[in-house]
Amino acid sequence: MTLIENIERGMREYPDRIAYIFQDMHATYGQLYQQAKNMAAYLTEKGIGKGDHVAILLGNSPHFLISYYGILLTGAAVVPINPIYTPKEILYILHNSQAKAAIAVAPLLPAFIDMRQKLPELREVVLADGDSEHEWTISFEKMIAYSSEGWQRPEIEAEDLAVILYTSGTTGQPKGAMLTQRNMASNADAITEYLGVTPDDTFVTVLPMFHVFCMTVCMNAPIALGASMLILPKFSPVEVVQSICKHQATLFAGVPTMYNFIMQTPGVLPKDLASLRICISGGASLPVALLHNFEKKFGKIISEGYGLSEASPVTAFNPVHGVRKPGSIGVDIPGVENKIVDAEGEDLERGQVGELVVRGPNVMKGYLNMPEETARTLRDGWLYTGDMAYMDEDGYIFIVDRKKDMVIVGGYNVYPREVEEVLYSHPQVVEAAVIGVPDENQGEIVQAYVVARDESLTEEELRAYCSRELAKYKVPHKIVFIEELPKNTTGKILRRALRDMVLK
Repeated sequence: MTLIENIERGMREYPDRIAYIFQDMHATYGQLYQQAKNMAAYLTEKGIGKGDHVAILLGNSPHFLISYYGILLTGAAVVPINPIYTPKEILYILHNSQAKAAIAVAPLLPAFIDMRQKLPELREVVLADGDSEHEWTISFEKMIAYSSEGWQRPEIEAEDLAVILYTSGTTGQPKGAMLTQRNMASNADAITEYLGVTPDDTFVTVLPMFHVFCMTVCMNAPIALGASMLILPKFSPVEVVQSICKHQATLFAGVPTMYNFIMQTPGVLPKDLASLRICISGGASLPVALLHNFEKKFGKIISEGYGLSEASPVTAFNPVHGVRKPGSIGVDIPGVENKIVDAEGEDLERGQVGELVVRGPNVMKGYLNMPEETARTLRDGWLYTGDMAYMDEDGYIFIVDRKKDMVIVGGYNVYPREVEEVLYSHPQVVEAAVIGVPDENQGEIVQAYVVARDESLTEEELRAYCSRELAKYKVPHKIVFIEELPKNTTGKILRRALRDMVLK
């Protein structure tokens, strides 16, 4: 069970079927495979192969799809990176993963020039926009035009590493979740089976392709079927709706904020979404009021699910056909088992709140070069999610609260510690604490509480400082200056007390 078997089946069995649509162009499975194969031949010539890691820093485009499968065809593992990350964030992941090559958007060239001396293992940089080249880079177009005649794919096994997904770490540095070919392929297959999708479906691929939600549900799943992908470069409610209508797309996967924006956009009518037969939501909790309002307006049922990077990512979903419970994340998908345990790891009875743990063929191999973190997260064959939940009498799971203090901004994970460390690095900051605050559009926004040395420090100055160190969605939306942070008797800052202040 590998991702490679899926794309090769597409090339053999239905080479003329449409693989993807992007703007005014489309490509067949035969064309997609040939481009990925040419790329693999080029990378192989440059010494990239099994055991190596290659980074992708691209937005939603055919370039990402071709790069993803081109890298996998060499036997190397993909390291997806959000291209809007700051150079500091990118440098950490490239160094930590020991990436030997990177495929990136052209605007990142200056950053790569600056980072070159710090990344001796990085031997190849491919620029994916236009004719942008440098003395030690090559254009994407030249790479996929490389001849693959005589190239032989290496043997790729189910337990070979396929993807390293960096998740925000509570220690302030991201952790690389190692996902195998079996992990990723099994989750794609389970999704297609559970959702009841077919080769005739057209998947709207507008979630970020570097995000595991999109990667599995909107890339690997359609390729496993031979279905089509409607790739959109970014989320715009009007453009998404127009594209759905124009191409008669049948499956839409989004985060709650996307559904909210579509619902709030003037002029969008039920007929515009008439072709959709499956709508799914994940990445953050879907407010029940939003679910009901969207369904009432458009007559489309939204099925909410749950996942995490370490599980490739999906573990549970509300049935598309069958009993659906608003507010829940549904039940086990095929081959995956969820349960609720107490602090000692013992099973809890239905209705009792505890930690959600998961096991199945989709659960990661571990964290790259982090054996202690791996041992804490993977115990006795179970993945400890860090989310508090309960299971009702029918096996439906309800998330109660996050055990960790993660903030989810528009589907992206932000850990307070990472933001706090940047705030603490400012010379005029004495103390800082970060929480998530409910927001109609983003689900949550990052809000910081800061104790400053004097009154000269302004919110604008501190936000600008954070912008130089953090991706845009991690930068505090609001900074509140406070005389003293609430603490317990041991001196630990109480984020819960700050959240309670917001909700009063």
